[in-house]
Amino acid sequence: MPVEVVIDSGGWDEAVLNALAERAGAATLADQGLDGACFEVVVMGCDDARIRALNADFRAQDKPTNVLSWPGVDLSPERPGARPEAPDPGTPDDPEPLGDIALAWETCLREAREQGKNADDHALHLLVHSVLHLLGYDHIRDEDAAVMEETEVRILGKLGVADPYAAGDGVAEMSLPPQPMETER
Repeated sequence: MPVEVVIDSGGWDEAVLNALAERAGAATLADQGLDGACFEVVVMGCDDARIRALNADFRAQDKPTNVLSWPGVDLSPERPGARPEAPDPGTPDDPEPLGDIALAWETCLREAREQGKNADDHALHLLVHSVLHLLGYDHIRDEDAAVMEETEVRILGKLGVADPYAAGDGVAEMSLPPQPMETER
């Protein structure tokens, strides 16, 4: 799946974020029976300050969050617990944009540490979760949340990532390379 990665801020490494986003996107689309070559997404790596501003602007919540998604088309089902409708594909030469994703560096790392998870695995989970949002999945209604969680766990299992909703007490391995913060002199 074509992915355009934009590094806005934070400690993201563009190559690492691109590889994670491509893996998550390809696995999610394959799980849904969609040709990954026919869809594209934009992923912005940012910091907590940037995602806080976006969260305030788009969701009226003045606080940082781990990830935000902006679907290009609303594919959500009307009936609770139903699967979303499939998006219309583009072509490999002109892939259909699914939407945009913003992922917050500090929150992603903090959550991975607090939950005892590998940071790459946590980022993969957040990216799979976001691509599912772009495909019309949601977790506001209980029935929809159950479908989305089941789908996430299945996709992550295919990627070799443990169930993120299972209780665990492991130690987080931080394999996302930390980037030095630039300071003014």
